[in-house]
Amino acid sequence: MRIGMFCMGLAMLMMAACKTDFMPKPKGYNRIVLPENQYQAMPDSFPYQFEYSTHAKILKDSSWIAEPYWIDLYYPDFKASIELSYKPVKNDQQLLKEYLATSYKLTSKHQVKAYAIDEAVIQTETGKTAVIAELSGEVPSQYQFFSTDSVNHFLRGALYFNTATKNDSLAPVIAFVRDDIVHLLNTLEWHEIPKAK
Repeated sequence: MRIGMFCMGLAMLMMAACKTDFMPKPKGYNRIVLPENQYQAMPDSFPYQFEYSTHAKILKDSSWIAEPYWIDLYYPDFKASIELSYKPVKNDQQLLKEYLATSYKLTSKHQVKAYAIDEAVIQTETGKTAVIAELSGEVPSQYQFFSTDSVNHFLRGALYFNTATKNDSLAPVIAFVRDDIVHLLNTLEWHEIPKAK
């Protein structure tokens, strides 16, 4: 009798402890641990000079259309690249117009997936003018930018990620690299084009 009462009491206690309310777990995001922003000077064998992240490597652009001084700032931990292309202006305003038109055209190609493209003209700490385009939505390139002295140099860059992760999950990394892009532009200096050896 005691065992039966004990079992019945235990069963009632277990039934009272069970809850039928279900609460779904909130959506999770990838845990991304970001390092501190630290910078280093790039080699002086280029017609441009800037400070870039110590978390990035300079790789020569290996695409079939690559020209001299085209490089990728590759972030191995994030599978991200800032692709930089350089063009000499040669004091030719027609060339400059072509470079500007190409930059705007390459940015506008993302309009298919972008729900917003916000452009800002900024004055850098070194007194140069740069244009930065921030692309919102599931676009392959979240930031594109260019700077020129209108006489000798034109530098264009674009941020790309080699991952299928959605941009909202990459938001902390995108913000981290955006800070590096702003630092790059703020430390940008032009140099004479090195002579071929």
